[in-house]
Formats: sequence, structure tokens, C-alpha cells
Amino acid sequence: MTLPVSLLWLIPALPLLAAGITALLPATARRAGSSLAIGALGLSFILSVGALLTALQDPAAHSVSNFAWFDLGDGALRLGWLLDPLTAFMAVMVTFVGTLIFIFASGYMADDARYKQFFCFLSLFAAAMLGLIVANSLLLLFISWEVVGLASYLLIGFWFTKPEAAAAAKKAFITTRIGDLGFLLGLVWLYDAGGSLLLYDGGTGVLEPATLAHLSTTFVCGGLAASTAIGLLLFCGAVGKSGQFPLHVWLPDAMEGPTPVSALIHAATMVAAGVFLIARIFPLMAADQGLAEVPVRALTVVAYIGAITALLGACIAVAQNDLKRVLAFSTVSQLGYMMLAIGVGSWVAAIFHLLTHAFFKALLFLGAGSVIHGMHHEQDMRFMGGLSKKMKTTFRTFAVGMMALAGVPFLFSGFWSKEAILHAAHEWDVSHLPLVFGLIAVVLTAFYMTRLMAETFSGHGRSSHAEHAHESPASMTLPLVILAVCAVLLGFLGTPAWPWLQSMLLGQHEVHGHSIFAGAGLMVLSIVLVAFGIGAGWFIYGRSPRRYAQDADPLQAKAPGLFAALAARLGFDELYAATAFRLNDAVATAADFADRWVWGGVIKALGGLGRLIGLTNLESDEEIINRGFDGTSRSLRESGESYSRVQTGDAHGYLLTIALSFVVLATLLLIGGLR
Repeated sequence: MTLPVSLLWLIPALPLLAAGITALLPATARRAGSSLAIGALGLSFILSVGALLTALQDPAAHSVSNFAWFDLGDGALRLGWLLDPLTAFMAVMVTFVGTLIFIFASGYMADDARYKQFFCFLSLFAAAMLGLIVANSLLLLFISWEVVGLASYLLIGFWFTKPEAAAAAKKAFITTRIGDLGFLLGLVWLYDAGGSLLLYDGGTGVLEPATLAHLSTTFVCGGLAASTAIGLLLFCGAVGKSGQFPLHVWLPDAMEGPTPVSALIHAATMVAAGVFLIARIFPLMAADQGLAEVPVRALTVVAYIGAITALLGACIAVAQNDLKRVLAFSTVSQLGYMMLAIGVGSWVAAIFHLLTHAFFKALLFLGAGSVIHGMHHEQDMRFMGGLSKKMKTTFRTFAVGMMALAGVPFLFSGFWSKEAILHAAHEWDVSHLPLVFGLIAVVLTAFYMTRLMAETFSGHGRSSHAEHAHESPASMTLPLVILAVCAVLLGFLGTPAWPWLQSMLLGQHEVHGHSIFAGAGLMVLSIVLVAFGIGAGWFIYGRSPRRYAQDADPLQAKAPGLFAALAARLGFDELYAATAFRLNDAVATAADFADRWVWGGVIKALGGLGRLIGLTNLESDEEIINRGFDGTSRSLRESGESYSRVQTGDAHGYLLTIALSFVVLATLLLIGGLR
């Protein structure tokens, strides 16, 4: 079965329709709400597979279906759909992993009073993410991008009666809006400079050679190419959405939402959107690569931000005790790897890692949800222990996810996608600093994941919840098994010997492999670092697990200052509270003062002046105009009254008056004549 590009809109439309119908259902229609959500996303998965089969018929093609949205002046604002291997692979991943998460959620949220609303929000979230993926217009992508932000706010704060959840939802929404402001400015600039927001449009799209040549040869302040400036503004949106430094602070707090939300946000959807965006607009980001003596290149910024984020997230994860928070900072670190790969010029390595990460990180988050469910919603690893015997399926599948994330060779997908990124960083001729940061993060990732496994599953239970833990139901463990299988098999689609996935993404009809031992020195170094990280983690935490929850962390005992700093997330939240938040408070206070006393004073003065003018007008009206008018009117009235007395209506009187007047007049004339 194939799916033409003209029907690509059905992929996001089905979950959107499910969200709309579920919103209208009564709260008691719990089964109907979850069935609609799972069924709609399952159908979207089938359509996505059809789209993938269509795209693979000609991997080099960018099939588009554009249409006019509304008239704008002499032209029209146009949107459209885009089908290529990048779109198709992303759609298949989101719908497949999302469907498994939805099934898991049907068991995890079974006792929640707002069960139906939860699946309504999940469907809206999935629809927005899929709309973002299939868009051929940056405007349509941005609309879907913002709906993703809204849905994330609703899902992170789903348990809004918890102050922590409500605060985390607001923090995520506001932090990502900061990045989205840059995104919006970039769109406005791009539309002004390029005349369109369509990605591909018969030669005039913003990712096509004519527009890219124009943007890369137009220079703005400081010798910066317009393509660079616009690319960096669009990258701001990706920094916020994908939790990159310095806007990474919202991502760990998103753990306050239900665990299926954490899996959906951190694995398959929201955080992947930023990486997908930069991969999608890679031609625009790379348009300045051939320019000489430019002050900064867009991809160089992306590479360094990604390298810093990868190392930062890995460092902080080492000292976290909340099970989900360790995985959250791991997500921050892995997203940094993806951005690093794009920055050094290998967007296909970034997408390869994005796809493998979606499966094994969804596995880890759902596994964490299974642990939390079995532990009666306890999330602190210090109160766990001994769960490998009580939750065997969860333990085994979680171990697969751990080894994939840590990069254990050669069986697990995370090893191959991570190696692709490290080799791309090694070949970058600008600097080897991103490679160094990436290698350090390799050690730390293996270390903190071994620590997590030891603290959670080894030794003996350190609380009554751990002693009475139980395995989760099949609706929760079956998705774990499927994801574990995918976390192993997916890596073999992109090995150096058979890089099928990379070839399809690059639009190559033939797959050209090479020996897996090419660049063997770096691979051996990476394997040694993974082994060292796992060995150090097992030596410190697994060899003699803590007996009581109150026991000090072994690493904390050895380096209390460093551990405290990492546990406090290196103080980024406090730093922002002391700087950006205080600046915001100061600006708000100044605005309030200006509103109350400056602008308010001006308004009061103008109001007083208006009243003064009114009183003056009143006095002049009453004393001068009205009095003069009244006096004149009074004189006329009196004259009229006097004249009215003469008008008696008696004809004899009138004749007598005329006769007397005639006599008087004749007498006067006679006297005048005698003189």
C-alpha cells in the first residue's frame, strides 16, 4: 500500500479528529476515549507506512502538494504537504512509538478520574506533532509547533492540583515561548527576504537553490549573511523545544506529568521537533558554508551548543536520585548529541540517533513508569532496590534500554547511532572540542545508567514499597517487550557495513557500505570509555549496594561538594532566578511605576486640563453667552408683550386710531407749509 502526497494530511487529521470527538464525550466514556485515541494513531501508523513505501520509490524526490490558504493582496498565502524519506521515517516513528505509549497509558492511567481528558490531550499532542512533520510550509510547521507547546502544557500540568506539576507546566510553556519568539522573528524575516515560507515550490521555495543563493549573498550588520541570521533565529526555537543550553531548564521539570507524557515528550515527539526542524532546514543552515571571512557560521553555533548540552546533561544526571529525572537529563544530553551531529554537517547521523533514541528512551521511560507503578508511585531510587527479582520483565527490558543508551557494542542500536555522531565530529575540520565533549559524555552516560540500574534493581528492597513491589499488567509490559526488540534491531539499519537508513535519507538509490573497522581507533576508544563507565558505576554502586535509603550516596561521600553542585543542577535555576527573573521583576516594577505615576500622572493631568476647560466653557456659556442671549430674549419678549397690547382686535378702535393719526399728520404738514 502506498500513500500519495495529496493524502498526507490524513496522518495528522485522524488523531486530531479523535481529540475533537473525545472532547465532546461525557467523562464517563473512559473506554471510548482511550479506544479512539489508540485506534486513530494506529491508523495513522498504517498510513505512515504507506507514505514510507511511497517515499522509498524515489528517495531523492521531494513530493509536494501545495494549496492556497487565503488571499493576500494580489496573491495568496499558500500551505502544503511534503513527502520525502525524512518525513516518512519521522511519521512512522512517531505513530509507532506513540501507539505503544498510548497502549501503556491505558493501563498506567486506569485509575485516574480524568482518564478520558488525558487521552484527548494525548491525541491533540500527537496530531500537532504529525502536522509539524508533514508540513511543506514553515508557517504550517510553526502553527503545529505552537499547538505542540499548548498540548505539552496541558499534559505536563495534567495533575494540576499538585503545585509542582502546575509550576512545571508553566515553566515549560514560558521557557519554550522564549525560543519561539526567535523562531517567529526568523519566519517574518525569511518571508520578507525570500517572498515565501514554502520549503519546496517548483524552484522558488526557501530550501531551493535560487532562494538560498539570494539569502547567502545578502549581508546584514557585521558582515553576517542573511541566511545565517535567519537560521540562527529559527535555531532559537529548536533550542527551546529540544531543551538545549541555555533553555534546557524546563525539560527535567516536565517529569511532573504522568509517566506516559514523559515518554511521549522525551522520546518520540516534542523534544525531537527541534532536531527535526534543524535537519529539515539544513540547506538553509549550511548556505553560508562556502562564504569566506564571515564572522560566524550557523552550523558552528549549532555544533558548540549541542556539545555543551551533551556534556552538561550527562554531568547533572550523575547526581540525581529521582528515577525519571535521571532519564530526563539523559534526554537533554542525547539531544545535545543530535544537535552536535547536525552542527558538524551530518544531519543524517542526527536523525539516525533521533530514531534509535526514540525507541530506547521510550522503553526506558515506560520501564520507569512500570517501576513506579509497581512501587506504588515511588520515584526516588534510594527507596528502591531488589526489583530485578520482583519485576523480571520490566528489569530485562529496562536493561536492554540501558545498554542501548550507554552504547554497549555491537548488538544495541544506540552504539551504532552514537558512533556515527562521534565519527562525524572527528571529521569536522573546525575544532575537535565537540568530539572531546562527546567522548566525556560517553563515559558519564555509561556511568549514570549503571548507577541507575544498581540503585533500582540490585541488592535488597530499601522500603516497604520495594518489598511489596509487583510486576505491571500486560498492557504495560507488552509495549516494553516490543520496544526492547526495536532497540536492538533498529541499529542494524544503519551500520557502516549496510547504511541503508542513511542512504535513504540522503536520497541515494543504492546502499554503499564499508568496513565497520574503518575509523577503528575511535571506535575502540569509544568502547573502552563505555566499559570504563560501566565498570566504574558497578564498582561504586553495584558491588555493594546501599542497605538503607538513608545511607549516603557513595559518590557523595567521596566528593560531597561536586555531588551537591550536580544534584542542584549546577544552580541554573537559581542563577536565572537571581538574574533573568530579577530583571523581569525590575522591568515589571518599573512598568508598574510608569503606568501608575508617569502615564497615570499624564492622564490625570490631561483629565484635570479637560475639566478646567469644561468649567471655563461652562462659565463663559452661562455668564456671557447665555446671559446675553437671555437679556436679548427678554427685551424682545417685553417689546412683543407691549405691542401685543395694541392688538385689541376692535375694528372701531383701529379706525379711530387711523383717523387721529391722519389728523396729527395733516396738522404737522400744515404747520410745515406755513413756515
